[in-house]
Amino acid sequence: MPNINAAITAVHAWVPEDILSNKDLEKMVDTNDEWIRTRTGIEERRILKGEGLATSDMAVEAVGQLLEKKGIAKEEIELVIFATVTPDTTMPDTANTLCTKLGLTNAYGFDLNAACSGFIYAITVGNQFIKSGTHKKVIVVGGDKMSSIIDYEDRATCIIFGDGCGAVLLEPTIESVGVQDSILKGDGVGREFLYITSGGSKVPNTVETIKNKDNFVRQNGAPVFKAAVKGMSNVVSELLEKNNLGIDDISWLIPHQANKRIITSVANSLKFPMEKVTMNIHKYGNTTAATIPLCMWEWEDQFKKGDYIILTAFGGGFTWGAVLIKWAY
Repeated sequence: MPNINAAITAVHAWVPEDILSNKDLEKMVDTNDEWIRTRTGIEERRILKGEGLATSDMAVEAVGQLLEKKGIAKEEIELVIFATVTPDTTMPDTANTLCTKLGLTNAYGFDLNAACSGFIYAITVGNQFIKSGTHKKVIVVGGDKMSSIIDYEDRATCIIFGDGCGAVLLEPTIESVGVQDSILKGDGVGREFLYITSGGSKVPNTVETIKNKDNFVRQNGAPVFKAAVKGMSNVVSELLEKNNLGIDDISWLIPHQANKRIITSVANSLKFPMEKVTMNIHKYGNTTAATIPLCMWEWEDQFKKGDYIILTAFGGGFTWGAVLIKWAY
């Protein structure tokens, strides 16, 4: 029986229309455009506005347009894996909400929370469903409405995050393309440096926790920066060595868009040329699970069939990892 690989056969993304620029933030918090650009590389980010609009609404746009672009009937989709830290509700999960909103009547779904590494974790999980032969069409979504968990009086976090969503379609192939390998890592020590205090079973939300803004993201930037550079650099090197590949064999590096200085530090550590590193953080900020599919969407027309591409991310927890794919179209 031929070996089955999971190939990415379509990609699409969607961002809200409303822009929150650095100049806008200058009016909200003690910061300025030059400081933000110098330290993060971010110039603006998109914000989902509108009563009752949630992460699933961005996914409806991204996935709906993906299916239309690929020419696939909604009934053909069997599974949706939704990477997010901003689900519509704690329960039910956002994946099944998306299925209902979009009319994916033959699909089931589940959410996956690995913070900014969520999309590469979800790709790895989706790959297993395809390779096992049990599923033929799996949608992997990365999307977050980060504006819903950001304190816009906290300049350490409000300058960084934005809203967005991206998705890919995984299908089986017997060609030597698709997901080739992945390495995922985790270390719970990271919960001390990038976290939300309340909203879980340990500290349920109360009037007091909301008053204290314990339901918002908090970050200690220095240890996160250091761990992100080390984690992504090491795991990419490990993935290359494991697959007997060198930097010259890789056509593109698609890193999580957390901070421009993190991205350039990782590239420099790997001696990876910046012209082969995708970067759009200046336009969207850190959209958490959405950053990698947003890059894939924007660079799609530059990818060629057979290109080796590495996806790498680092997120709160800590979680991190890398995925090696061979572009399928």
